[in-house]
Amino acid sequence: MKTTWIKENAPKQWFEVDATDKVLGRLASEIAMILMGKRKAIYTPFIDSGDFVVVTNAHKVKVTGNKLKDKKYYWHSGYFGGLKERTLEKMLQEKPEEVIYLAVKKMLPKNRLGRKMIKKLKVYTTPDHPHTAQKPVKLEF
Repeated sequence: MKTTWIKENAPKQWFEVDATDKVLGRLASEIAMILMGKRKAIYTPFIDSGDFVVVTNAHKVKVTGNKLKDKKYYWHSGYFGGLKERTLEKMLQEKPEEVIYLAVKKMLPKNRLGRKMIKKLKVYTTPDHPHTAQKPVKLEF
């Protein structure tokens, strides 16, 4: 029996997720599954068969435990001694959409396919977004 693979141009669907009072890690893992296409019967590991996801109310996401104070985000400026850090609490105040973006990005494959998948994630801090023309389906987790 021969294995059949899907074509690269499989139909894409749009989903909308409200992040209000959702736990960050659980929300990110569900979004990553949708972006990879693992919820579809036609899932193929080496083809981008996932759907688009629009996340609203990113600033209302929750975390458990002491993560607001303990979790740190690091980056480097490129200069000597240029290691920077910021706590999750400060990130949620300054860039709440970046918190969800980074959580989902770290759950995707670390290759060119993962970089293609993360482009299908749209995160907004407000309940309205510019993707209403795509008629996204509301998802509840």
